[in-house]
Amino acid sequence: MIVARPLTPDPRAPLARAHPLPKLAASLVIMLALFITVDVVTSVVVLAGVLAAVPLTGLPAGPLARRAAPLVAAAVGIALFNVVLAPDAAGAELLAIGPVRVTDESLRGGIAAALRLLGISLSGVLVVATIDPTDLADALVQHVHASPRFVIATLAAWRLAPIFGQQWWILGLARRARGLESERGAARIKAFPGRTFTLLIGAIRRGTELALAMDARGFGRRSCRTLARPRPIRPADQLVLVAATLLAIGATAVSISSGEWRPLFDR
Repeated sequence: MIVARPLTPDPRAPLARAHPLPKLAASLVIMLALFITVDVVTSVVVLAGVLAAVPLTGLPAGPLARRAAPLVAAAVGIALFNVVLAPDAAGAELLAIGPVRVTDESLRGGIAAALRLLGISLSGVLVVATIDPTDLADALVQHVHASPRFVIATLAAWRLAPIFGQQWWILGLARRARGLESERGAARIKAFPGRTFTLLIGAIRRGTELALAMDARGFGRRSCRTLARPRPIRPADQLVLVAATLLAIGATAVSISSGEWRPLFDR
């Protein structure tokens, strides 16, 4: 593939049908539960709950695994960084190579950091991938009473993101055809600023044309706008937020009962 295709969920899946705002709130609850603690138990329980919810999203397993691979690599890197470079690591020494000293406490901290990153990022990926941008824009205007001018402009910019990804690839082909770039690694890195500047110029031109087209169609001219697809928040939608809250509370309770709970700002 030239450009990575967006993750498209099955519209019949429970989480794909849920209202965007409760899903966003549920993701924020899970992220908060992982942010305020640095222990392994909370991260393991929350991550297990998030993984159990993957079949409910209707997302294809293969593309989702490929999108999650960089997150796993980043989590492993952060874990190694915390294990190897932990300052004044306490606990029993497990490995010592020169100035590098690995203890059980530093190993536990590295694993906890990796699991926290995976839980936070995966919950965000699942929520973003199962929300249609147009549904989210309508929900923000209807329920949050956000400015329609701001919401519609943001939605239009979001819709342009895949186009810019494809444009980046086309610019590379055009520059290589003119001898301005090469397939070699060092040459491609050297040509990166030039291609970025060209893409920036194209983005400004496209954004200006889009703004003129939207003004010509009356966007932002009226203070009161109607919604084409109003959508109420039903009790079934609220179950998503309730389930996320129960998961966060349950994970924290399990961690406290096991004596492993460690708040982030605990000295």
